Amino acid sequence: MDRRGFLTDTFSGLALAAMLHRDGYASGEPNGKPHFAPKAKSVIWLFMNGGVSHMETFDPKPMLTKYAGKSINETPFKDVQNPEKLKLARVTVINDANGQQRNKLYPLQVGFKKHGKSGIEVSDWLPHTGECIDDITVIRSTYTTDDNHGAQTQFHTGRHMLDGEFPTLGAWVHYGLGTLNENLPQFISMGNREYWNLKDGHYLGPAHDAVPVRVDPANPLDYGKPELPVRPEEQKLGFELSGKLNKLRAAEYPDDPALDARIKAYELAFRMQKSLPEVLDFAKETEETKKLYGLDRPETRAFGLQLLASRRLVERGVRFIQIQHGAGGAGAWDAHGGLKANHSGNCLAVDKPISGLLKDLKRTGLLKDTIVVFATEFGRTPGTQGSDGRDHHIYGFSVWMAGGGIKGGIVHGATDEIGFHAVENRHYVTDVHATILHQLGLDSRKLEIPGRKRLDVDHGNAIKEILG
Repeated sequence: MDRRGFLTDTFSGLALAAMLHRDGYASGEPNGKPHFAPKAKSVIWLFMNGGVSHMETFDPKPMLTKYAGKSINETPFKDVQNPEKLKLARVTVINDANGQQRNKLYPLQVGFKKHGKSGIEVSDWLPHTGECIDDITVIRSTYTTDDNHGAQTQFHTGRHMLDGEFPTLGAWVHYGLGTLNENLPQFISMGNREYWNLKDGHYLGPAHDAVPVRVDPANPLDYGKPELPVRPEEQKLGFELSGKLNKLRAAEYPDDPALDARIKAYELAFRMQKSLPEVLDFAKETEETKKLYGLDRPETRAFGLQLLASRRLVERGVRFIQIQHGAGGAGAWDAHGGLKANHSGNCLAVDKPISGLLKDLKRTGLLKDTIVVFATEFGRTPGTQGSDGRDHHIYGFSVWMAGGGIKGGIVHGATDEIGFHAVENRHYVTDVHATILHQLGLDSRKLEIPGRKRLDVDHGNAIKEILG
């Protein structure tokens, strides 16, 4: 053996050991198996960008209408603006036009009705979701600390943007659990994402970023097919050669996370060329199913396509699907003005597809293994901004969860009488993360890597009261 061959073989072994250690196969770190028996296998994470008004969706506050037009200081609720209660806010942009206290109470812009056996009140803008309320836990007591749109990232990572960049929940799930289907990504993102909210893996490495997917069988992902015609056997040879060259490079640079991610991406891309178009081809779905998701209506078609694709993806073993609705720096739900028109239109776009997803998962038996989450970055202020809007509000807002061993037909936590502060069973956003991880059989405190000690706030606490 010549010197080059000796060094290559020797360091290939060292490289393999280093990569195995880094990926958790030689140090007690994640080995692709849950830490304890899971109740769920997959997550469909529905995120509404911009900040959904909790008071016009899942947390009705009649006192807003009773005291409409009065300043908070003129009502029995003036203590909500006690400076001590407002300290949790960490301001990113000083003197920004938004994210301010709004003092003049704004009446509710929509009515509510009780739904299901549970009798939980749901906004009249969400009648189809209301039909599914007995399968849903509404958490009315979530809070966060970023009063600007960095809260989009905060809800996904659990950390304020001022702290730096941290892995998202989907990245931790990807890191902690093995694949259920070798031919599909285990972490998928749908919908546009802003550049500052684009990545997931961060210090876990780019291999744990979500794979962005479009609901288009002909072009489901960027660079997913050759630019020029090529025979399958030719393409296979090209992939094999690229793989050999990349692995030789990995022997010289065993701790290069970008190279590791590239190798895995090439291998997965080759397998996905056949599997992903099949998933996104809805030709075999019945017309009844398509209507269930609202594919027959222009208002609901775009979101409905993504949710039907999500059902087909979890059916085939995808672990985590993250869907961003209303993407953009501020987000489509950011109703600083014209809240009634904004929220009624956005609710129309998502309501029927969401109910279709829940009903479809339930009738196919997938809901018992799939957690569906409806989340947003923050709520909106009880007080009015301008004449007909609401500002960002971090002190109390609503999210909901369904399936995967989550109880249905219950409300957990509460805000005060005007929806200002979470006052009962308060939950920082990582409590939602911890609940999901628990149902997937993962112990968050075992999901750490050397040199990256996580804080208590990173881990959160599972919300045991909502678990079945």
